[in-house]
Amino acid sequence: MKDQATFTRMQDGTREDYEIIERAEAEFVRGLPERVLGAVEALAAGGLGGYPISRYEHSLQSASRALRDGRETEYVVAALVHDIGDTLAPLSHGSLAAAVLRPYVSERVSWIVDHHPVFQMHYYAAHTGGDPDARERYRGHQWFDDTVEFCERYDENCFDANYQSFSLDTFTPLVKEVFGRTPWTQG
Repeated sequence: MKDQATFTRMQDGTREDYEIIERAEAEFVRGLPERVLGAVEALAAGGLGGYPISRYEHSLQSASRALRDGRETEYVVAALVHDIGDTLAPLSHGSLAAAVLRPYVSERVSWIVDHHPVFQMHYYAAHTGGDPDARERYRGHQWFDDTVEFCERYDENCFDANYQSFSLDTFTPLVKEVFGRTPWTQG
């Protein structure tokens, strides 16, 4: 059995070609939890500087606080990965993280992660020339208050160098559970 499709244009692919691709994709998707954990670990290697702690420690702190508060598994995982987009998409990191989560979590949790950057501006934008009320354009949205709460409890306050976070190993089974689910959506 061959292990690689042979077409040069997708429209010329055969059923056998696409069966090969589907098997390879299924295997690749099974490795997603490890890649997500790797993306969190990569936040320790640099990225946005100037903060009191690394983005890795920030992510652990965010997820630790959510876990200690008894949040559901997908929410804790979202707290852990909400900033994984910082290194590749610093100006749209929430959207990148939400895109990774979207097939595996509720619409609510995905929306919170997607929109958290503009909601966070409430805390710092007055010092940087931005609009601290930018989130107001979403007032009335069903998840507005949930996003405010996420930022207040699991983001803007998660820069404490003295906070005792759980290790990444604590979250590994949760990440595997969430990203091991059958996706809610495709594409």
